[in-house]
Amino acid sequence: MMDGNPTHASASNTEPITTDEIFSAHEGGKLSVETRLPLDSKRALSIAYTPGVAQVSRAIAAEPELAASHTWASRLVVVVSDGTAVLGLGDIGPAASLPVMEGKSALFRTFGGLNSIPLVLDTTNVDEIIETLVRLRPSYGAVNLEDISAPRCFELEQRLIEALDCPVMHDDQHGTAIVVLAALRNAARVTGRELAGLRVVISGAGAAGVACANILLEAGIPDVVVLDSKGVVGSARTDLTSVKADLAARTNPRGVAGGAAEALQDADVFIGVSSGTVAEDILAGMAPEAVIFALSNPDPEVHPETARRYAAVVATGRSDFPNQINNVLAFPGVFRGALDSGARRITAAMKVAAATAIADLVGEDLTAEYIVPSPLDPRVAPAVAAAVAAAATA
Repeated sequence: MMDGNPTHASASNTEPITTDEIFSAHEGGKLSVETRLPLDSKRALSIAYTPGVAQVSRAIAAEPELAASHTWASRLVVVVSDGTAVLGLGDIGPAASLPVMEGKSALFRTFGGLNSIPLVLDTTNVDEIIETLVRLRPSYGAVNLEDISAPRCFELEQRLIEALDCPVMHDDQHGTAIVVLAALRNAARVTGRELAGLRVVISGAGAAGVACANILLEAGIPDVVVLDSKGVVGSARTDLTSVKADLAARTNPRGVAGGAAEALQDADVFIGVSSGTVAEDILAGMAPEAVIFALSNPDPEVHPETARRYAAVVATGRSDFPNQINNVLAFPGVFRGALDSGARRITAAMKVAAATAIADLVGEDLTAEYIVPSPLDPRVAPAVAAAVAAAATA
């Protein structure tokens, strides 16, 4: 257990991790399957397997709904990837992405109490991925899409939601967005602002950037401006994809044009979810007491020390600085709440409820360097799960 308050834990008090330690920990993989039943006698074997198991199989064949209570499928999350957009590594393919997916499954078990297995698919074809998951549907209860490149990830998630009768979420989109909204709620409190009055600039119009824009709009922040590599995503541009065109129609209410300098002039909030960088002189044009979330890993869009010259609150995606925006704060509880409630969809209202639950855990301990709880805080997943389940049944 960590020393002191677990909600204020920092990676800075740990010893450096060696390469040998990392490879040793991953040798043989990070997952195993353990039986819940002792198989230490002929009687036990007869109950768990033949001939006893036949009675359960016959019962499920006669009443298919019994599969939910007498197999693990309804509580099993599959972590699905084609390895095309692995964080910090890019398109490395399915085999090389498997250690990441194993880790994600381990997080589901540790933080959400859910069984999970990784499935890496040797195809990048959206139709083939959908067909595979539809055919496997009797084996699992929810789908966590992971590290799938944009713009395919948008089409894949939407079509899977329509094709499957179970919760589906692309965590690179919505897990990031949920934690960003949670952090922004508390950053607004620190700086004495209301969410609805914020001017927010999002750098990056990929999976995370689009999802962040969507959840901020859903939470009641109308003044959101999104930047891609060519500048402000606005309705006057003729080079936008269908996803960006839709985004342009719902954002940028003041009609800002140009690039980062124009977008960030007098902005209250900068959210970086791209691999680009932001010049220091541009940050100087932001509003006083600004909020900067530079979330790219391993290199933030602006170094936290530089950001602090212009911002009252700074967050990153890294564990070695305060205010880590870490998806593990969201996804275990989101899926747990969705499965607990029997929800077939993870809705926008459920995501906003998750963000509110994360933000509320900070409570009166709120400071500029503590706007979200630690990923190791044991309160997080249960609180998120309860909030999501309540929103699902509201």
